[in-house]
Amino acid sequence: MLNIYLTRHGQDEDNVRGILNGRRNEKLTEKGITQAQELANHIKSSNLIFSAVYSSPLERALKTAKIITAALMLEYPIILDNLIERDFGIMTGRLAADIETLCAPNLLKTETINYFLSPRGAETFPDLIIRAHKILTEIKKRHQEGNILLVTHGDIGKMIYAAYYNLSWEDVIKQFHFGNSDLLILSPDSKREDAHFFKNKQYNA
Repeated sequence: MLNIYLTRHGQDEDNVRGILNGRRNEKLTEKGITQAQELANHIKSSNLIFSAVYSSPLERALKTAKIITAALMLEYPIILDNLIERDFGIMTGRLAADIETLCAPNLLKTETINYFLSPRGAETFPDLIIRAHKILTEIKKRHQEGNILLVTHGDIGKMIYAAYYNLSWEDVIKQFHFGNSDLLILSPDSKREDAHFFKNKQYNA
């Protein structure tokens, strides 16, 4: 049986400034490094053994993956380009506080985040669902059993969850917050409502 574990990177410099990073390549903050270390410690204490660790190519995710692999004495993370964050288009580098002003009425509000849906140049959530299915197909092609860790980002991470459990993107956006260095499990033995394996302390959205 194949179990896919999914985590978001630790807090990065754009997160703490309230900036929409998308594919900007900012570094982890000290809090972000601590979050990644706390996640690694939880994985160790849970006696989880990963056959492979895959990472987005962006610095914030790759650094998170490296902290985990170092703590678990695993091989260097494997970069999987499709794990990269959503392209935010013209919203890249904008303040998160400006989403409603710049994107209304094409947005979806939640308790923690306002999600813009279709600004110029951005990937849509249906686009992300297609990419998420490609990720899952690739992982299942490479691995038939064991535990695999994917280190990725907020929007694409939630769509990987949606694709795995065949859920609509609208429902998943509203269902839960995928915080920095949270850990989800996607498994035939895990119900979709029980996916949160570890919730890290959050300092931002």
